[in-house]
Amino acid sequence: MDHPTEREKMLRGELYRAFTPDLIAARSRCSRACRRFNSMEEVSRRRQVELWKDITEDTTPLPPMQESPEEDDALFENEPWVEPPIRMDYGFNVKLGEGVFINHNCVIIDTCVVSIGARTLFGPNVHLYSGTHPLDPALRNGTKGPETGKEIHIGEDCWLAGNVTVLPGVTIGKGAVIGAGSVVTK
Repeated sequence: MDHPTEREKMLRGELYRAFTPDLIAARSRCSRACRRFNSMEEVSRRRQVELWKDITEDTTPLPPMQESPEEDDALFENEPWVEPPIRMDYGFNVKLGEGVFINHNCVIIDTCVVSIGARTLFGPNVHLYSGTHPLDPALRNGTKGPETGKEIHIGEDCWLAGNVTVLPGVTIGKGAVIGAGSVVTK
């Protein structure tokens, strides 16, 4: 019988070890992709979407390039709009719906799936934490101890104002408004 990998345990929300070579490499890959995205200057909408897909490991091909910049930009009008800088741990667990807007300084700890529904808006400095640590310090044990997580789901047409923090395991229903500075625990 095969034993689950640390990544498989992480994705299931079980206790897992984050400082294994494969998970360290996955975080490093995402960190490099975030740096490329965050350092983009004046680039086309196509390039913005391409850099975002690199962060999230979305391999869906982009549509063929159009002749005029305006026509090409129109191809991406339903793609999420993300203002840099943004920071994530893995990227592959982040799922954004059409027309999502994420303002600058967003942090997503995507130990488990973090899904954001279509047309949802984030103010600046929104933080989503799907990862957590054991409360018992003996078990927690710094980088040698296990971690865990719970999925976060944010419905369609929501607005999370500036400086909102969402904790592991939270589901925010369709159309909700979360006031500035809120900490959403359940």
